[in-house]
Amino acid sequence: MRKLVIDRAAIKNNLTVIKDRAAGAAIYGVLTGDGQGVGTAALAQLLRDEGIGRFAVSEVSEAEALRQAGFVDEEILMLRATTDREELERLVDLNVVCTVSSVDTGMALNALAGNRSTVAEAHIQVDTGMGFGGFLVSEPEKLLLAYRSMPNVALSGVYTQLHAARPNDPQAKRQLEQFQLALDAIHQAGFETGAVHAAGSFALLHGLAPELDGVRAGSAILGRCRRTRDDGLKTVGFGQAPLTEVRWLPKGHVLGVDRPVTLKKPTRVAVLPVGYQNGFGITRPRETGLLAAIARWRKNNRRTVRLGSQRARVLGGLGASELILDVTDVKCSVGDLATFEIDPLFARGFQVEFR
Repeated sequence: MRKLVIDRAAIKNNLTVIKDRAAGAAIYGVLTGDGQGVGTAALAQLLRDEGIGRFAVSEVSEAEALRQAGFVDEEILMLRATTDREELERLVDLNVVCTVSSVDTGMALNALAGNRSTVAEAHIQVDTGMGFGGFLVSEPEKLLLAYRSMPNVALSGVYTQLHAARPNDPQAKRQLEQFQLALDAIHQAGFETGAVHAAGSFALLHGLAPELDGVRAGSAILGRCRRTRDDGLKTVGFGQAPLTEVRWLPKGHVLGVDRPVTLKKPTRVAVLPVGYQNGFGITRPRETGLLAAIARWRKNNRRTVRLGSQRARVLGGLGASELILDVTDVKCSVGDLATFEIDPLFARGFQVEFR
């Protein structure tokens, strides 16, 4: 049985770091990707135990999972704007705060709420340079139209997404300046912004965000964001699975998949029933450039798993559902438990175990 092990103490440590960096601002726990791979309701419970009662999701099913798990009074923000009537119906039924990212998404939500003789709550999304969605700062008339033309939508917040690649990143500063222009336009037109919040784990951890009403934390909860040595986070999540076969292979034997290896000497190998279909070796996008590419290449060619107190190197390329390990100098047998790095977000076919 494959297990994905989640360390509660490590999550608690990361939340302490996040709270410290948030400096009193409200924290939205981002539960996208089925709770960062941990499980939507399970991660939400860990967050609530640490005093976090605001959540952000990207799928209606994630909001439903929270409500069904007993998160009745907590605020849930839907980060993905939609004009789909069925989705909007479900979001309103679930008392979810919707996102208005354009005139079209705003009008669709307003029309639905009007037909139901109710008022839907929503936050405005501003695009400050990421490009994934939101009102453009260069088109303030469209942004203000949302405030003027939606009597059945209560706009209770404004947010954006920040991107920073390194400490003191000037790009984050430019994005914040753009965001402030949008906020100024709203205020100058006589409207209230409500809660002002932004996301971006690196920006949050390195002081690149100003004093906002709220911050959204996602990958930082599991320590899976872009990291620096002194950020205080702990990486959460590792895999465990038993060896299914151990045997000797002769010199000259060819093994592996996309990068076959010809053995130069008799080698004792073990088969681990984990492959790229299970998320092994899959990582989130990080730094770009030649040096980063070289670092990734080196890491990919030095993959190991832990067997007790020893390490075994992965031979050849990654299989879809199996890996081959060099255990010539490792004392092990079939059934022994191997421990390995795996990102919960990409883990598939694992039973989640909290410790």
